[in-house]
Amino acid sequence: MLSRLVRPISYHLLQRITQFPIPQQRYTTTSFRVLYSTLSICDDFPKKLKKFERKPLVTCINELKRRGREKRKERQKVGEIVLPSPENGLLVQKLVPIAKEIFAARSELLSSLSRLVKYIAIYSCSICGEVHVGDPPHQIRTCNVRGSLSSKEHSWVKGGIEHILPLVESFHLYDRIGRAVSHNEMLQVDRIPAIVELCIQAGVDIPEYLTRRRTFPVYCVAGRIIDFEKRFPKEISLDKDIDELGFPYKKKRLDEDTDSMEMHCDDIQAVAIRGMKAWKKMCSGASKLMEKYAVQTCGYCPEVQVGPKGHRVRNCQAYKHQMRDGQHAWQEATINDFVPPVYVYHIQDQQPNQPLVNELKRYYGMLPAVVELFSQAGAPVEKNYAHTMRVDVVVPDMDEEKLVS
Repeated sequence: MLSRLVRPISYHLLQRITQFPIPQQRYTTTSFRVLYSTLSICDDFPKKLKKFERKPLVTCINELKRRGREKRKERQKVGEIVLPSPENGLLVQKLVPIAKEIFAARSELLSSLSRLVKYIAIYSCSICGEVHVGDPPHQIRTCNVRGSLSSKEHSWVKGGIEHILPLVESFHLYDRIGRAVSHNEMLQVDRIPAIVELCIQAGVDIPEYLTRRRTFPVYCVAGRIIDFEKRFPKEISLDKDIDELGFPYKKKRLDEDTDSMEMHCDDIQAVAIRGMKAWKKMCSGASKLMEKYAVQTCGYCPEVQVGPKGHRVRNCQAYKHQMRDGQHAWQEATINDFVPPVYVYHIQDQQPNQPLVNELKRYYGMLPAVVELFSQAGAPVEKNYAHTMRVDVVVPDMDEEKLVS
């Protein structure tokens, strides 16, 4: 019975295919390339989490439970527990040069971006916050938030560095293994860029932001940290530098002066190449530091705290924050939480003064906005971005797309 039904269906399908007019030779190869492009779908595009979704855990929940059980058993023992660096308060000496390189690469990256934004336009949607690099902005209808237009078109306005490289801040800790910042102390403690706080805790000394450098490790006995060193060295004044709560007085914000490394180079491509190298060095170096120095992030909001534990400030306004009394749901952070990449649409060999259209959006690739800015300025893009650039996809013309569809 089934074979009798399949035969007439296959016959009619074959008859329809033979009746379809064969295009000219010019469209034969092009249509084949377009067909290959539609089948090449990339699964590595960044996924936007919904409001009620939590960030994926770096370590599985079963492993976290196992570690918790081991720590509870160790606390019941009276003997001393040897802590490795940096958990014992000492620096990891082999990571100190890497921290200094990251701090220098960040300054060079900001200088490169401040030069290139004068030549390459950056647009940001005033409703949904989507970013586009280049002129003119794209016409892809993806603005689907509350207050957007019925056509889902974006309302573009001029953007800046803060749109392609968002500033992620963290509380500055004088003692990284000391107590956490409480809710009443949130206005008394400095908030500095999280990448700078990581460099400080890894060995970079900044006079404006004091930090404790131990010469002897701390001891852990029955789950309690015992420290035999003085809390404040002699060269630190408790009246001028440290308040009565043990936190440094507020200094000048580090992000107010980003022109510390001015580039005196008129070649835009050379500036872009240097900026691309600085971006790679900063991201790769931060990943190495995060393997040793713990960084915490909230599972529902973009809050980040550099240190072995998160702060106790109740300022979370994400999903079901009322059930947590405004406290953050701390978990292990990743490099994307630390240096969030803002992905924008990317196309190879784009025609000048021709915006990206909504009908061809499935053929476009994506890149982090910083990398896209440097690539438009002439810097080569590394191979590790090939999976999101969709280099195997050929963008057809509008008439070819209508022919295929």
